[in-house]
Amino acid sequence: MTWNEIVIEVERNYAEALSDAFMDAGAVSVSVEDADEGTAAEKPIFGEPGMVVEAAAWERSRIVALIPADAVPESVMAQVAVACGLEALPDYIVREVAEQDWVRLTQSQFEPIHIGRNIWVVPSWHDAPDPNGLILELDPGLAFGTGSHPTTRLCMEWLEVHAPAGKTVLDYGCGSGILALVASKLGAFEVTGVDIDPQAILAARENATRNRCQIAFHLPDEFAAQAEGRTFDVVVANILSSPLKLLAPMLASRVAPGGSLLLSGILERQADEVAEAYAPWIGMNVWKAQDGWVALYGHLPDGS
Repeated sequence: MTWNEIVIEVERNYAEALSDAFMDAGAVSVSVEDADEGTAAEKPIFGEPGMVVEAAAWERSRIVALIPADAVPESVMAQVAVACGLEALPDYIVREVAEQDWVRLTQSQFEPIHIGRNIWVVPSWHDAPDPNGLILELDPGLAFGTGSHPTTRLCMEWLEVHAPAGKTVLDYGCGSGILALVASKLGAFEVTGVDIDPQAILAARENATRNRCQIAFHLPDEFAAQAEGRTFDVVVANILSSPLKLLAPMLASRVAPGGSLLLSGILERQADEVAEAYAPWIGMNVWKAQDGWVALYGHLPDGS
């Protein structure tokens, strides 16, 4: 059986209503994506502590509706337009989606990933190419972080080079927990992960159990209450530039004297403005760049 996808780009205030209208019109599924992903206009929508979220959609949202092959796209779009009170149909494209063995297809797209000198991220259905390497068993899921994105790779490489053995580590915006797992397997004394997404916290805990790592994962409010005033030898935050700037006072305050701060999720053209946001507390410089993304690194002197 084949399927069709209807793809449209709309302003934020239409995203939720159009999504509901597509489902009412017979769509099998509807997803909403950031139409500006990977550009300077990319923005987080789920916020951070202190960030007010106006709506659960992006300024320019891309809606992808999956419909059966026997459904007529023009009719579906007409029904959606009427339901949303639109005078004219928005521009859209239709893409054919062939029937697949989705499990096998998904697995074929995720091979073991070699990162740095000795790190391997290995899906559960694969054997580790190098049993003597630092092996992370991770399957793709709902939480960000399988090692495929340049920002994740940059952070993993930094951790491997700077060996956090015996140190305390905070992974803020932990997603799947991959950076916390790397720190733990590299011998960190104690590792804490924080994320705003409850689903990510669940996934990270499952990944820690699978990889036999003792890591505490918390939502931001839990972390703030349980670790008030606490500092860490290494603080890592792989999110986006806007929340990184917003979180600068808090993240900088979590770095212990003599400790290190690593930031990523930053496009090369955003590096200076992020570094400037941290300048009152800690000097940040580009550690390494990869595919248009950078990792910023700073060291807090002893006695600061």
